Amino acid sequence: MKRYGLIFSVVLLVSISPQLIAVPMVSVTSKYYTVQSDSGGADTALLSQELETRFKLYNSIFHFKEEAIRAPLQVRAYTSKEDYDAYISEHLDKTSPGAVYMHYNQPERRELVIHRGSPEEARMLPHQAFVQYLRAFIPHPPSWIREGFAIYFSTLHFDSRPGSTPEEPASAEDTPGDASRPESPGGLIYEENLAWLETVKNLGDKAPSLESVFLADMQGFPDHLQSVSWAVVSFFKDSKKANYERILYESFMLLSNAATSPANAEAVFKHILSWTTLETLEQDYKAYLHTRKTFAELIVEGQQAYKDKDFTTAEAVFQQALQQRYTHYAPHYYLGLLAYDQKEYDRAATYYRSALQYGADQALVAYAQGVNAASAGRNSEAIEFLEQAGTIAPTQYKEQTDMLIKRLR
Repeated sequence: MKRYGLIFSVVLLVSISPQLIAVPMVSVTSKYYTVQSDSGGADTALLSQELETRFKLYNSIFHFKEEAIRAPLQVRAYTSKEDYDAYISEHLDKTSPGAVYMHYNQPERRELVIHRGSPEEARMLPHQAFVQYLRAFIPHPPSWIREGFAIYFSTLHFDSRPGSTPEEPASAEDTPGDASRPESPGGLIYEENLAWLETVKNLGDKAPSLESVFLADMQGFPDHLQSVSWAVVSFFKDSKKANYERILYESFMLLSNAATSPANAEAVFKHILSWTTLETLEQDYKAYLHTRKTFAELIVEGQQAYKDKDFTTAEAVFQQALQQRYTHYAPHYYLGLLAYDQKEYDRAATYYRSALQYGADQALVAYAQGVNAASAGRNSEAIEFLEQAGTIAPTQYKEQTDMLIKRLR
């Protein structure tokens, strides 16, 4: 299908309300999507761009034949919660905050519906957009692939600034640890989703077997299917052990758009067993989970290493934390302290600015910036930061900052 560029049109959609007021909907058709939204032409085009960018990234991993998409995927967005809820309630028994993909046997009825601008959109759109992509090619995929990858991609966020193209999400080992964010303006930013790591690690004997996860569509859905499906996808994708990533990618080639979910699940399961045994797979999977640490665990470990003056270990651990949650201030702040200890004052200043950007205590960082600037010989800058710290939190810093300022003057 050759659909390049954007096609704009304006349609009238009657909002479902007692007054039956006609709401203008802008329609944008791009290569793989038709997006209808009441948010205006510019925002509708931006949403279309985001979805196209996501599609490109997804298919760089799954490698489905793009010509199988014979008609644009349908997307509808409402800025009004009332309109969104009313439209969803016409099709589903209950509403779904943020975004929901509605799948039907008839392709023309399938639709991703979004509550544009809602707080829940950022959390739900990445999840539901992937499900729409996957089921456009494989209407009935194995549940563990659908749920596992939907969660895996749920922290893949769109950067609306123009200027670059997306890249496949990288593992912590692949991503450079640097003060500068490896962002993709106008593209996608990935932070690994480890929200369920602690839950999965704590399941113990209650954890479902990998076989029960792989064959859930045939034998019934075990407890904790979603969380363990994510963990299995993470294991196959990021373990860097043996041929697991290759096994996963070859499994995608076995998925059939004409098969049922049980048939697809069975085909993938047989392929996995052609490469390894269940016993080996379980052992390697558990070993992988043991090596993965939550963000909180990394911060505590890094703090202890810093306290023990084991700066090499501390930096390595905080870099891991940075790759997990780049938008949390803690790793930036501690990496700033470590750079300061190594007399890398410019690098420390960069980390401190990032820490502030992501919500660190202003007085704490201002004090650190002041000390850092003073050590770098930038006395006037140091005085400005120290005065700021003393003003914001006089009880904590006023006495210290006054002494330092007096020396600098």
